[in-house]
Amino acid sequence: MAQAVQKLVAKVPTLVGAAVTYSKPRLTTFWHYARVELVPPTPAEIPKAVASFSEMLKGFQSGRLGQTTVRDALRNGLVATEVLMWFYIGEIIGKRGIVGYDV
Repeated sequence: MAQAVQKLVAKVPTLVGAAVTYSKPRLTTFWHYARVELVPPTPAEIPKAVASFSEMLKGFQSGRLGQTTVRDALRNGLVATEVLMWFYIGEIIGKRGIVGYDV
């Protein structure tokens, strides 16, 4: 038993070095995109979002929804799905577990 523990302890620096080597370029890429994509909106962007939302509501009310292209409908669906998934991820983090969700 003691020999197995000694072998495991001897392998730890090698495994940690391999993990660092593997994850370093991936973390660099992640942080590059996180700085750009995960930034909260600036005060200048909030009126644009409100105007865009009100324009979308006017489009729904006037029946312009039928004139939406397939590309725009697909894009809107993907954005809505992304927002919903981030909501669920936040809920799972807040509950500190995935129990209680139909995954």
